[in-house]
Amino acid sequence: MDSSVFLSNIIEQVKSIAPARIIGNVVRTEGTTISAVGFPAPIGAIARVERRDEEELLAEVIGFRDNLTLLYSYSDLTGVRRGAKIELCKTTPWLATGDELLGRVVDAFGRTIDSGPAPVLSSRVRYDSKPPEPCARPRIESVLSTGVRAIDALLTCGRGQRLGVFAGSGVGKSVTLGMMTRYTDADVVVVGLIGERGREVNDFIERELGAEGRKKSVVVVSTSNEPPLMRVRAAYAAMSIAEYFRDQGKNVLFLMDSLTRFAMAQREIGLAAGEPPTSRGYTPSVFAMLPRLVERAGRTDLGSVTAFFTVLVEGDDKHDPICDAVRGLLDGHIWLSRKLSARGFYPAIDILESVSRLAPAVCSREHWALANEVRKIAGVYADAEDLISVGAYRAGSSPDIDRAIAMKPKIDAFLRQQVYERSTFSDTLKGLKALFE
Repeated sequence: MDSSVFLSNIIEQVKSIAPARIIGNVVRTEGTTISAVGFPAPIGAIARVERRDEEELLAEVIGFRDNLTLLYSYSDLTGVRRGAKIELCKTTPWLATGDELLGRVVDAFGRTIDSGPAPVLSSRVRYDSKPPEPCARPRIESVLSTGVRAIDALLTCGRGQRLGVFAGSGVGKSVTLGMMTRYTDADVVVVGLIGERGREVNDFIERELGAEGRKKSVVVVSTSNEPPLMRVRAAYAAMSIAEYFRDQGKNVLFLMDSLTRFAMAQREIGLAAGEPPTSRGYTPSVFAMLPRLVERAGRTDLGSVTAFFTVLVEGDDKHDPICDAVRGLLDGHIWLSRKLSARGFYPAIDILESVSRLAPAVCSREHWALANEVRKIAGVYADAEDLISVGAYRAGSSPDIDRAIAMKPKIDAFLRQQVYERSTFSDTLKGLKALFE
């Protein structure tokens, strides 16, 4: 780690030490929220709550109401009684990290949950570190290959870019992310599985990630059965680990599945703290936290974090409030089509609905011209598809449509890619050029 970054971390850790012992008592509980009296701890502080005949539980301060301090528990409240003692642990939580995490699976606190021994980690990073200053961010000028032909050819991604993968359930988000982890040319891959079903975690690690992808990856997991606070903290932990490797001079690929479940978890916490619900019940803190998380990805003078955030589109509604908010925060979006998925077309990327805002800056002129030509042909075919499918179009009526009909099978064959089919960036460019030879 850079010496200046290391020194600033040490200073921050010293500042986070509680100046005095703070003890309060439980007044009441509502769901997984605890109200405490005589406990003037700051928001974000971690406290221990005693339980009758059971191990103490951890809770985080999320707000204040009247003379009470509100805490949200990291586990269920079984055994907590009225008057139970609450004691402050730390005012600023830190995460232990290091190169030893590569190839491991950890939880929201950075504790390994796979079968291997616990690693010895010497570095500490903040969960809620600040994004790089706007004027300190270098321009994004080089390509990061994802290994997915449709993305590398038509939605080219730069090192330090942030993109969203938008799709409904069961359209192929996890498969597409798994392909990226195996075939990317990034130095390190950090995967955040937020709110996933427990069964799918092992499926992703063993089937999608595989032994090859796991060697250079860190997987942070918080399943759907865990409290909302654990899911929010897991997202921050994953980003903090990615920032650690970035500060080592690495180019990091950060994959988070999903940003929607992160927002849902924060919605539960916000409602428990008394925030007013807004669009579809989402609280104001959700729309404040989304940019704080997303903006932490990017390029610095030391390295880069290139981020792909999946967004679960409920009912395939493109105007879902989280979709609208996230599209305005990211540098592009990739839309996975249920229609293509139903036809067995994988990866099911709708190239006409997707865009990479930095592709013109990182592509060569020839590459960008060829990519635009493919999109133009696909657009012409899409406009005339109904006429073509019912046999109402007569050959020779339009040279553009005739060309689109002739080129469509070649373009589809190029964009289709088997799950275990590797495609380097140079192979992708050769295939793109071959379409027009």
